[in-house]
Amino acid sequence: MQSLEESVVKAMDGSDNELFGHLPYMLQDIWEFGADPDAMIQLIEKHCTKYHKLKILDLGCGKGAVSIKTANNFKCTCYGIDAVGEFIEVAKQKAAQWNVGHLCTFETADIRTKIDTLSDFDVVILGAIGPVFGDYFATLSALSKCISQNGIILIDDGVIDDSSNFSHPMMYKKSEIMNQAQKAGMQMIDFDDIDKNEIEESDDYIFNKLKNRCEELMIKNPQKKHLFENYLKQQEIENDVLENKVLGATMVFKKQE
Repeated sequence: MQSLEESVVKAMDGSDNELFGHLPYMLQDIWEFGADPDAMIQLIEKHCTKYHKLKILDLGCGKGAVSIKTANNFKCTCYGIDAVGEFIEVAKQKAAQWNVGHLCTFETADIRTKIDTLSDFDVVILGAIGPVFGDYFATLSALSKCISQNGIILIDDGVIDDSSNFSHPMMYKKSEIMNQAQKAGMQMIDFDDIDKNEIEESDDYIFNKLKNRCEELMIKNPQKKHLFENYLKQQEIENDVLENKVLGATMVFKKQE
């Protein structure tokens, strides 16, 4: 298993573990990164009922935007887990500001091992953090143990079009995802494309905030200038992939009947 630091940095589209300790500073101006809370809310509304009774698990929750907005919308309980303690502290503060502190629980932990202790959730969210658990067979096999019999799993990810010749080490074609899901005893019941303009707008906003903070870190740590320059280059490459080469999508899975 990869180290926790390596797993988190890869989820943030980085490649150098040294970035881990700098992530809170780099992302201090951004609350919502990863999955779009509104898209998650819409899909939960579409596929669930008795909203106020829902138990939602948000894995790799970052600063809690998805959990907090979902709890605020449905008045349901949300449990968010992330490996970066500073993110979790922000999530707790934000939950209090949104008056959902009594509905949201946030914890610093390694989701790869923590999920072995979790079960009976109505919704599990894996929001744009990449293949932390492995391919889709491994991911859905692991997450299926966390949901109730009628529960759903929402995964936000880049998906390669079946007709495309493009390849990416951490992305799959839609048909491959469906095949792996079937082998894991799951089925895809929804595939919600994300508008390209929305992706580009979000990417630009986050990149500009990141760039400003990375430039500050370069001045404070000139000996690490290459570390932050390389990260910005990687961000530009990944943004180009998401905007021009793959489909941004939120997929919904449930257990096979």
